[in-house]
Amino acid sequence: MSHRNVPRVIMTNIRKFLNNGYIYEPKTIIFMKSGIKMILTIGAAAALCSCSQGEKKTQDTDFHYLLDEFADLKVIRFRVPGWDNLSLRQKEYAYHLSEAAKLGRDITWDQYCKWNLPIRHVVEDILNEYEGDRECADFQNFTVYAKRLFFANGIHHHYSEDKFFPECPKEYFQSLMEAVGDGEQATELLEVIYSPDIYPQRRSTSKTGDIVELSAVNFYDGVTREEVDKYYNSMMDPNDKTPISYGLNTKVVKEDGKVVEKPWKVGGIYGPALEKICAELEKAAAVAETDLQKEAIGKLVEYYRTGDLKTWDDFNIDWVQDTVGTIDFINGFIEDYDDPLGRKATWEGYVNMRDSAASARTEVLSANAQWFEDNSPVDPRFRKPHVKGVSAKVVDGITLAGATYPATPIGINLPNADWIRRDYGSKSVTIANITHAYDYAAQESPKSTLTEFAYDQAEIDAYKQYGSYTDEIHTDLHECLGHGSGQLLPGVSSTALGEYQSTLEEARADLFGLYYMADPKLVELGIMPNAEAYKPAYSNYIRNGLFVQFTRVELGKQNTEAHMQNRKLIAEWCYEKGAARGIIEKKMRDGKTYFVVNDYEALRGLFAELLAEIQRIKSEGDYAAGKNLVETYAVNIDPQLHKEVLERYAALNLKPYGGFVNPDIVPVEKDGKVVDYKIVYVDNYLQQQLDYGKKYRTL
Repeated sequence: MSHRNVPRVIMTNIRKFLNNGYIYEPKTIIFMKSGIKMILTIGAAAALCSCSQGEKKTQDTDFHYLLDEFADLKVIRFRVPGWDNLSLRQKEYAYHLSEAAKLGRDITWDQYCKWNLPIRHVVEDILNEYEGDRECADFQNFTVYAKRLFFANGIHHHYSEDKFFPECPKEYFQSLMEAVGDGEQATELLEVIYSPDIYPQRRSTSKTGDIVELSAVNFYDGVTREEVDKYYNSMMDPNDKTPISYGLNTKVVKEDGKVVEKPWKVGGIYGPALEKICAELEKAAAVAETDLQKEAIGKLVEYYRTGDLKTWDDFNIDWVQDTVGTIDFINGFIEDYDDPLGRKATWEGYVNMRDSAASARTEVLSANAQWFEDNSPVDPRFRKPHVKGVSAKVVDGITLAGATYPATPIGINLPNADWIRRDYGSKSVTIANITHAYDYAAQESPKSTLTEFAYDQAEIDAYKQYGSYTDEIHTDLHECLGHGSGQLLPGVSSTALGEYQSTLEEARADLFGLYYMADPKLVELGIMPNAEAYKPAYSNYIRNGLFVQFTRVELGKQNTEAHMQNRKLIAEWCYEKGAARGIIEKKMRDGKTYFVVNDYEALRGLFAELLAEIQRIKSEGDYAAGKNLVETYAVNIDPQLHKEVLERYAALNLKPYGGFVNPDIVPVEKDGKVVDYKIVYVDNYLQQQLDYGKKYRTL
C-alpha cells in the first residue's frame, strides 16, 4: 500500500468504526516497564487501525479473555490472529524463538532478588505435592500469594516494587513447607517472606540512604553507590561517539577489597540458562526468514557466549535494520528500569509477527519522522538534523517472557543506545492483540473509572467517541517518534541523568506525543479524524496524572514508579504553571474532586514548553535540573486527595493491574516429522506457571 493511499483508508475505517457503534465504557489498564511502559485507557476503539482488515472486530463469544482475578490483579488470554497463514518455516522460526525466550525466565527472577528462586521453588513444591486440605481459608490465602508471586516474578509487586506478604500465618506456611520436605529452609526463607524490614523495595528510591545497598535487586553485592559510580565514571570517555553501555550485563561485587564485575554470560553468571537459550537461538537461525535475521542471531549468540558489549551493539545494529521479516523478537538484557542507578538491564524476551494491514498508521508516522523532528518545539540544537531508520509497525504478540511476562507492554521502541538510534534508527511497534485482549476482557467485566472521575456527561461522551482511539495514537507517537527524537550534545553521556533518567525519558516521549496529537498535521495525514478529537485524550491524561493513577499507590507512600512519576510530573507542572490562567481547574461537587481542562490550546502550549525544557536537560545532561523537576512534581502525593481517590476507586471494585498467560505452540508430528505447529490457548494461569517451573527451570 502506497503512503498516498493510506489517509483515505484510515479515514474510511474511522467512519465505519464510529458509525457501527464500537463504543463502550473504556477500561483503565496498566502496563509495566519495557519500551512504552505507560498507562492507557483502552476502549473498543482500540481495535480501529490495529486489526487486520479481515479480522473480526467484535468479541468472539466462544473465547473468554478474562481468565482469573485475585488481589489487585487480573489475568487475561490473548489470541494470535494470522498464525495459520504463516508458512511451516515461519512457524518453526517463531517456535524456537519462543523457546529461547521462555528459557530466560529464571534469570529475571534471580535479577529481581536473590531470594526469589528459592522461594518460588518452595511454593512450587507445595502446589505440586501438598496432600492436605486445600479448601481451607489458609491454603486459599497461600494460593493467592503464590499467584501474586508468579505474576511479579518474585516477592515484590511488579509495579509498585514494594514487597507484598502472604495473608496466611507464618506458622501455617511453615507447616506446608514441612509437609513437602522443605522444612530445613523454613527459618531463613520465611524470615525473608514475612519480615517488612528485609528488602522492603525491589528498587529503592530513598532520598537519605544508599539506594544500591537498600535495593533488593541482585545487581550489586557488598558495594556502595559511591563505589559503583566511581567504578563506571572511570570508564567513560566523553568524546566517544559510539559509547559502550558499560555495566549493562554484569553484577558488581567486591573481592579482596576491590570492585569488580561478574558478567552474565555462558561460563559466567546465568551460564546454564544462557547456554540453553543459545541452543534454541541457533535452531531459530537455521530457519530464519532472511540472511540478516540469521546474521543478527549469530551475533546475539556470540554476545551471550562472550559477554562482549561491542558484540551486543553489533547485534542491535543488525536487528534494527531487519524490517522485512514477518516474525521478529526481543531477547536479552534490555531495560535498565529496575536498577536504581539505571545501568543494569533486566532480561526479557518477546516474539511477535507483523500485522501488515494494521501497520498503515505507524508507517505514515515513520515516513514523516523528519517533519515531526524539524517542527518540534525544542531548541534546534537538540534536534536531529537527519532522522534515520525510524521503523514503525503494528504486530501481534506470540510469546511473552522474562520481564514482559505476565505483565507486558503494548508498545516497544528499541534499541536503547542513543548513538545507534542516531546512526541507524530504531524499531517502534504497537502490539495490537494485547490491546485487543484488554479491550475484550473489559467487555466481559464491564467496569470503568470514566464515569466516576470525569467531571460531566459531556466529558464522558467525548471520551467515548474519540478517547480510546486517540490514546492509541498517543502510544504510536510516543513509541514511533518520541523516544527516537532529539540528540545529545557532544560529550554528554546517556547516563548523565542517573536515577532520574527513566522518568525524564518517559516524560519526554509522552510530551512529544501529547504536543503532536493536537497538530493539524495529523488531520492532514488522515491519522486524526478531526481537529477536536485530541481533546478527550488531553483531559484523560491530566485526570490520570493528577489523581486517578494513585489508585495504584498505597496510602501514605510516595509515587516511585518511573512511568507514574512521568505522568504526575507533566500533569502537576502544567496545573501549576497554568493556574493563574485557569488552564486546568480543580472543581468540587458533592464532596468529590475533579480536574477539568478549560483551555486545550493553552495546555498544548504548556506541553511544548515542558518538552523543550526536558529535551534541554537530556541533551545537556543537566542532572541538577532533572532532579529538581522530578523531586518537585513527580514524587509526593497530597494525602487528602490520595485518600479520596482510593475510597472512590475501592467502591468500583476494579482490578487495576492486568497481565497474561501465553498460548502454547505445540509441534504436530506425522511419521516422526514435524508437519505443523499449532496454537493452543491455555485456560489455567496457575497451571501454566507450574508447567513453566518444570519445563524451563535452568538455575
